[in-house]
Amino acid sequence: MFGYVIVNKGEMKFREFDVYHSWYCGLCQALKYRYGRVGQFTLSYDMTFLVMLLGSLYEPKTSTLQVKCLAHPFEKHTVRSNEFSFYGADMNVLFSYYKCRDDWQDEHKVTRLAGGKLLKKAYRRVCARYGEKARRIDSLLRELSGEERRQNYDIDRMAGLFGEIMGEMMAVRADEWQENLRAMGNHLGKFIYLMDAYEDIEEDIRKRSYNPLLKKYNNPDFEEEIKTILTMIMADCCKEFEKLPLIENVEILRNILYSGIWYKYGLVRQKREEKQTKEAESRQGVENARPI
Repeated sequence: MFGYVIVNKGEMKFREFDVYHSWYCGLCQALKYRYGRVGQFTLSYDMTFLVMLLGSLYEPKTSTLQVKCLAHPFEKHTVRSNEFSFYGADMNVLFSYYKCRDDWQDEHKVTRLAGGKLLKKAYRRVCARYGEKARRIDSLLRELSGEERRQNYDIDRMAGLFGEIMGEMMAVRADEWQENLRAMGNHLGKFIYLMDAYEDIEEDIRKRSYNPLLKKYNNPDFEEEIKTILTMIMADCCKEFEKLPLIENVEILRNILYSGIWYKYGLVRQKREEKQTKEAESRQGVENARPI
């Protein structure tokens, strides 16, 4: 369900991308430090956004190192990390475990069963570290999975549940910024859930799998309706973001929220429109070939 909260590299300065990538590498190192190679396999660009956002807001002490790693074995590269790199690593492991668990329950993917077993020990450590937060996220994810199995097509309800999950994750401290972060996470979670459904709708129809957008798909205004919904959700998300007193890396964060997050949407819609055009041309060719 992740892979949408990314930068638009084409609209970034080289230095900005280098800074962004250094935080990504810092998250990778945090995963390795806490959970070893298994943890590194869960690495996600989405959590890099969370690390940078919380770091910019709370301004903790940041460590900047030059290191080599398996991905960059021949020359050193910059790695930035702080306390939120480890929080991002913990959340990355938590969500990866849940993803493995749900894929095994829903589709019986053997690889997901194996992945879940590998992450079980790390998952228990995260739950022990965060207690109530981990229990709340687990409860919401189980509720979401239950609604999906019951084939609930109320998109406000379904997207709202995942929004609550993201809000719980982003509200890292009980302080003056908690509600802004929770609201921002709520909107971001709704966007991610619906964007994932939008991307998978045709495949889910072929597989006869659940998709919350299934009943809207044959609507002639489907594409514009979904774009409008997603646009409104992200407008609310960005409104909460702009309330936060951010200075460091704020342009990189804006690149993600105002541009990068739409990258996959553009690719999916373009591919779908090209496919529809080819199908229309093919049908027209058949009609023209028929004898009069």
